[in-house]
Amino acid sequence: MNRIYDNLLKEHFSNNRQMAFLSGPRQVGKTTSSISTKNKIQYLNWDDQNDRLIITKGPDSVVKKHNLDEIEKHGSRIVFDEIHKYSKWKNFIKGFFDKYGNDFNIIITGSARLNVYKKGGDSLMGRYFLYRIHPFSIAELKSDKINDNEIKPPKTVEKGEVEQLLKFGGFPEPFLKGNMRFHNKWNRLRLEQFFNEDLRDLSKVQEIKQIETLAELIRIQTGQLLNYTSLSKDINISIDTVRRWHTILDYMHYSFTIRPWFRNIPKSLRKQPKVYLWDWSVINDIGAKHENFIASHLQKAVHFWTDIGLGNYELFFLRDKLKREVDFLVTKNDEPWFIVEVKTSKKKSISENLMYYRKILGIEHSFQLVFNTDYIERDCFSIKKPIKVPVSTFLSQLV
Repeated sequence: MNRIYDNLLKEHFSNNRQMAFLSGPRQVGKTTSSISTKNKIQYLNWDDQNDRLIITKGPDSVVKKHNLDEIEKHGSRIVFDEIHKYSKWKNFIKGFFDKYGNDFNIIITGSARLNVYKKGGDSLMGRYFLYRIHPFSIAELKSDKINDNEIKPPKTVEKGEVEQLLKFGGFPEPFLKGNMRFHNKWNRLRLEQFFNEDLRDLSKVQEIKQIETLAELIRIQTGQLLNYTSLSKDINISIDTVRRWHTILDYMHYSFTIRPWFRNIPKSLRKQPKVYLWDWSVINDIGAKHENFIASHLQKAVHFWTDIGLGNYELFFLRDKLKREVDFLVTKNDEPWFIVEVKTSKKKSISENLMYYRKILGIEHSFQLVFNTDYIERDCFSIKKPIKVPVSTFLSQLV
């Protein structure tokens, strides 16, 4: 199945000389999209011992080994996979791009956030554009085309498509297989590799079992306010350690965190975040799974819209000290754009909290998403008042 990221890379190299950085969780499809081209491909993986030896000898070693100085190789796509595990990767990539950037299309992939640096400035500034790769979503299943605007026209979604995505998650292989036994085995192996290899190599954390416990607690508490004090007591570690480990789990694409929007909100929460998983399929509680499913779709949308240059988009939630809460707020260029409340049943009336926050923030679009109702052919973004919308209709209009 073609992915929207295949077209994104094609568009990127048609318009830019900068490298493309692809960041996303392991097995989300970064490598597949990187090599989805008719152009010649040169692929080097830091996890491969032979490729590692070539890379550590410097940019000229790569060119010599793969005969890239031959004229027919110019214009090739060169993929450096998982190279962020190399302690000197930034210097290597900077040197390679400065010397050969005009000759090749260069892609850097990584299962950690490639735009995060521990010390100093970004020595690669101006040499790359970052694209964050997400699992399949409803809209991507319907079309791999890139729109000039954020919101797409609605496109028919069958009930079974939402159910399959909910059940198997959006990671390509288990979703396309559609087999629960395969999904269970795949997920177990992915997590073993995540904790025992990737996490140890990149974070240098030695207490792997304890951080696994934190990850499990986060899974159980998906969508809830994160209480670092409670977590520190459960795991018997300091609050600062909990915060540091939670940051690592976000950095490694196990989870992602959204924070409360407090501007113009009387008595708003300001600090406590909510946390969600990249793989919603492992969540048992159906209400939490539904909320995570929507959070993941919205996070994918705000990342994609930002990465392709449509503006600056972010995802928040709304909650005040009186416990009036709306699940999600999407901002555009630092201004509230639309709010979303998630419900399992359409029997629920429009949330009073949705009405309250719409009024005080002056928001144009307010949606109460409903899971147990079928797709309706209607552009929900054409409606300027709070409405109940089928999940399938709303999500078909995103990314």
